[in-house]
Amino acid sequence: MISASILDIKDPKELEVSKLSRLGIDYIHLDVMDGIFVENKTMNYSDHANIVKYAYKPLDVHLMVSNVKKYIDEYSKLKPEFITFHFEAVSDVTSIINYIKNLGIKVGMSIKPSTTIEEIQNYLKYLDLILVMSVEPGRGGQKFISSSIKKIETLKEIRETNDYNYLIEVDGGINDETISYVKDADIYVAGNYIVKNDYEEAINILKSKINS
Repeated sequence: MISASILDIKDPKELEVSKLSRLGIDYIHLDVMDGIFVENKTMNYSDHANIVKYAYKPLDVHLMVSNVKKYIDEYSKLKPEFITFHFEAVSDVTSIINYIKNLGIKVGMSIKPSTTIEEIQNYLKYLDLILVMSVEPGRGGQKFISSSIKKIETLKEIRETNDYNYLIEVDGGINDETISYVKDADIYVAGNYIVKNDYEEAINILKSKINS
């Protein structure tokens, strides 16, 4: 499955999101940054809400923020399929997992490249999605970090061994070459590769790589 990040989509954003969401993607990936947990800051909730009115695919919300509950409260209003928070941003992981689930939204947890699978293993049974960052979170256009390949393989092994149900998502530096390295993932977040090229052509190439 492909989740298209609109972080760097060109203007007019409403029109471009509408165009993109009518193509062969599975999710619209919404990156939310507060300028605290990561250096960059994205548009605010109201602006995001206006843009995603024109999205015709389920939303996949990725919170790169420090005040996690505040942003969950805001972005849950968009009725996304997933809200994903960062393991590194919270002190009580279990309470945040339950907070999202109690809103009737599937819960995802994301890990930075420096975070190990061992650190998060006790939480995996409670997750609907685990997002492996294959770049440092905070900005688009970075190069893929190869250590994420082993993490994804390990997460798949843990899922199969324990009969867990989480989806594995990978985000960062995904293009027509790197997507072939992470075929054990279930959802591929692609931003620049799609929005800076012909949308339909780029999506079709990515899908062909997944299925090859």
